[in-house]
Amino acid sequence: MFKPTKKQQKIIEIFLAKEKMQSSELHKELEISGEDISLVTVKRALSELTEKSILEVSGSGRSTSYGLSVSGRVLADVKAKQYVAIEPDKRYGSNQYNFNLFSNFPSDIFTEEELEKLETATVKYKKRTTDLSSVIQKKELERLVIELSWKSSKIEGNAYTLLDTEKLLLENKIAPGYSKNETQMILNHKDAFIYIRTHSSQFQTITRKNLEELHSVLVKDLNVNLGFRSRAVGITGSIYRPLDNVYQITEAVEALSKTVFKSETPYAKALLALLGISYIQPFEDGNKRTARLMTNALLISHSLAPLSYRSVDEEEYKSAVLTFYELNSIVPMKKIFIDQYEFASENYAVK
Repeated sequence: MFKPTKKQQKIIEIFLAKEKMQSSELHKELEISGEDISLVTVKRALSELTEKSILEVSGSGRSTSYGLSVSGRVLADVKAKQYVAIEPDKRYGSNQYNFNLFSNFPSDIFTEEELEKLETATVKYKKRTTDLSSVIQKKELERLVIELSWKSSKIEGNAYTLLDTEKLLLENKIAPGYSKNETQMILNHKDAFIYIRTHSSQFQTITRKNLEELHSVLVKDLNVNLGFRSRAVGITGSIYRPLDNVYQITEAVEALSKTVFKSETPYAKALLALLGISYIQPFEDGNKRTARLMTNALLISHSLAPLSYRSVDEEEYKSAVLTFYELNSIVPMKKIFIDQYEFASENYAVK
């Protein structure tokens, strides 16, 4: 996977904000930002980034201009918290669905160093899950389900505490002060995890069938319509507006499914599912919950560690998702994914 130099990263950041530019325009932008760089050096850098498929060229001669490719956007190292701190209407990201995103998505999205971290974590996880007694396996499963149900729900604004979640799932005790929907959301997470674990062979990739079935478990008794939506949805705090046409949504899910299938590693499949389902928003509600559980379904189906998201900072997570919506950069969420996978390999022993 391509890893840009500091100078190249600066150029990528400018293109994220400015879309297409000619070499002379980029040179001016770099000078404004305080870079002491010649036009010849700028042209050389543009050529290098084009050769690496980070930039695309349009026009010729004096009309030659450059813009970020899908790979360039996907692999751009964006500081998510800084970006989302900008007021939504003043952000420079896109407010529309990128129809080229999944069809041109790079299959190789992890560096060698990142893959080594993930593989090392997997070795630890498999050692932890070897020769466990049935009693320990049951306790480990209960702990993971409790922590996943609590944190995934908390990301969605659910007020249940970890202790009350434990009482609900282990003792069927509904704590006072919570809404019926909050309680049901927690219960649905438990059912969804058991479902993907029981039907792991059906989750080697994403299909419309397994996506809709998983979603139906997660939104049971929450007054949410099933199937792909046929009306628009808005996203609080974002300029991005997902597709509002059921036929285009169906095509988008098909494109995502093909890309997940072609991804080089199970880790890439899982990360793409986490972001891709959230980006398409195929359902009227429950999209990010479905994305998190589909990520686990893919990991489990490939005998990898499932994530609880327990140590995730909610604001950092939301910032990473919004950054993907508007800029298509996976880098902020990729860091979270790797951290959570390492955390899971060291803290859980659930096959």
